[in-house]
Amino acid sequence: MTANELRADWISLLKRHRAIAIIRAPNIDQGVLMAQAAAAGGFRLIEVAWTNSAEPAAMVTAIRRSLPDCIVGVGSVLTADNLDDAIAAGAKFCFTPHVSCALIMQANANQIPIVAGAMTPTEIIKAWQAGASSVKVFPISSLGNETYIRSLLGPLGPVPLVPTGGVTSEIAPALIAAGAIAVGLSTALFPSAEVLRGDWPAIEARSRYLLTLLELVDN
Repeated sequence: MTANELRADWISLLKRHRAIAIIRAPNIDQGVLMAQAAAAGGFRLIEVAWTNSAEPAAMVTAIRRSLPDCIVGVGSVLTADNLDDAIAAGAKFCFTPHVSCALIMQANANQIPIVAGAMTPTEIIKAWQAGASSVKVFPISSLGNETYIRSLLGPLGPVPLVPTGGVTSEIAPALIAAGAIAVGLSTALFPSAEVLRGDWPAIEARSRYLLTLLELVDN
């Protein structure tokens, strides 16, 4: 599969699902429970934050085994070794917090979609031209949310943008309506108080509510 074919398949996947649940957990069991709650609410794209989770490679493997119908990837990947370990664990996509041409090349060579993190128009174009499958724009809540996405897409054209960083159920539909191809949610999807007390039904309900809102935007 060429880099362009890999990119096209990834973009099609994002258009179908529109949202990614980002897992940051202090142990594998909690990570699996968080992923299960999001999946019960309809999420199919699950990201394990590499630098913010305990034993991230083992967590990827455990979530994949628990949720075979979900597509499990990794985020916060910083180094070639991180990416190699994630691929060995079965990760199906990768997010980075920065633009690294070397990591983009490595991911494409291994047939794994990579979403490079960027903030400015220069960084976004650099990531896209280097072969990123799409571009993560963050921290979107500090940049102006949907106003920033709309402002970017005017001059940059149809670059598939995935805003993260402070995305909530309230702002996610506006981001999609502004032209974002998908959104990533972490804290707003998994409030710490609910996670600590194991209120998985609340997280499941929130997940379902969010995805319903995004379906309404698409329709």
